[in-house]
Amino acid sequence: MTIKLIYPALAQILWTFVVLCIMFQRRRVAFASKAVRVADVAVSTERYPEPARLAAANYANQFETPVIFFALIMLAMEVGATGTVMAVLAWAFVLTRIVHTFIHVGSNRLLKRAVVFGLGVACLFCMWVGIVVTVL
Repeated sequence: MTIKLIYPALAQILWTFVVLCIMFQRRRVAFASKAVRVADVAVSTERYPEPARLAAANYANQFETPVIFFALIMLAMEVGATGTVMAVLAWAFVLTRIVHTFIHVGSNRLLKRAVVFGLGVACLFCMWVGIVVTVL
């Protein structure tokens, strides 16, 4: 049943909104603490303090590999590749995005972040393979 893939897609969309809220909150704090002025960031966001820049970078990340995720979800639903394995891979991808955010806006340890990112990409690749196998 295709509904199994709707839930992780909705969860990823929700997570994007969560990251947006984190970014807005960190920017609000930057303005409130006078760490930055509107004129400082009117043209470029480079002058925001690091926590706000990290949140903004992570928000931008939510429109990179997740775009592939959403395309794969739609393709899987179209061709009927909606079994348990596909649902588990979809949920695993969403989990990697959440963990990636916590690392990115937290400790920002690049190696940990890269490993989690790689796991997410591996989930996407496996989803792609599942779709290809279904259509062949």
